[in-house]
Amino acid sequence: MIKNEKSIIILRPIEEVFAYISDLQNAPQWQSALLESRRTTEGALGIGTQFTSVRKFMGQKMEATIEYVAYEPNHKIAFKSTSGSTPFEETYLFESTAEGTKLTSVLVLQSGAGIMGLADPLIAASVRREMEANFGDLKDMLESRITVALS
Repeated sequence: MIKNEKSIIILRPIEEVFAYISDLQNAPQWQSALLESRRTTEGALGIGTQFTSVRKFMGQKMEATIEYVAYEPNHKIAFKSTSGSTPFEETYLFESTAEGTKLTSVLVLQSGAGIMGLADPLIAASVRREMEANFGDLKDMLESRITVALS
């Protein structure tokens, strides 16, 4: 098992950060290795909502079905893969701060057994680097947005 946790402060209101992150169709805009994320279920976002994603990881293209297993507006989103070669679960936690929003991601990948498990340190390092870069891009993207006040 590989586990990585990353937190950042985004200088935007929690409602805005949650709305953007909770729609996984936005994820390819800030996750460089995520090639595609398309919603496959109808209705409002919530527990049971599913997406299909295509990601490039360590030189391989991987497709997975992802399902929301927790959805608490402006507080928490959790989803897990229900298909694909590498089972994973990811949780995003949202907290209001004086500066804006603290976003924490916890990613757990199920790794290979036996000889395949020997690659865990390489995979863990790659995941850490990717999450670090992605969170920097996300922060830059959301903080540079212009909020238009409706009158």
